[in-house]
Amino acid sequence: MTAVAAGEAVLRGRKIVGGRAEGEALVTREPVCFLGGVDVTTGTLTERGHEIEGEVMAGKVLVFPIGKGSTGGSYLIYEAAKNGVGPCAIVNNHAEQVTVIGAVIAEIPMVADCDADVTTAIRSGDHVVVDGDAGTVTVTVTVTRGERGS
Repeated sequence: MTAVAAGEAVLRGRKIVGGRAEGEALVTREPVCFLGGVDVTTGTLTERGHEIEGEVMAGKVLVFPIGKGSTGGSYLIYEAAKNGVGPCAIVNNHAEQVTVIGAVIAEIPMVADCDADVTTAIRSGDHVVVDGDAGTVTVTVTVTRGERGS
């Protein structure tokens, strides 16, 4: 990724689940497994060795490339949302059935298949607005940043 100046960028993708939500981004370049990888009572990501192990997704825009794991993960997304510790929105590079079904039943706005890799275009801490109906993800970068890792 080249240097990105402070400001706003709009990513265009595909509507998966309608609705609008905004909040702080929590981003990982690794797939997320909700079955065994998330504590649905606290919203903490618990998968050992995962890039965002120990982080809390509650109220955040959860950005990851693709979901992984068993179909039970769909219900766990729903359960986390009903417990008030789920993400406010989900943004994926590629939508897969487990995450999609979980977002649908939990009514979590979700966008996927954007015109840029969301795991590099968005950084943890960026302010993100997800408009599921329009299929857009608006990212506000608050500081100038260079290559990933800086």
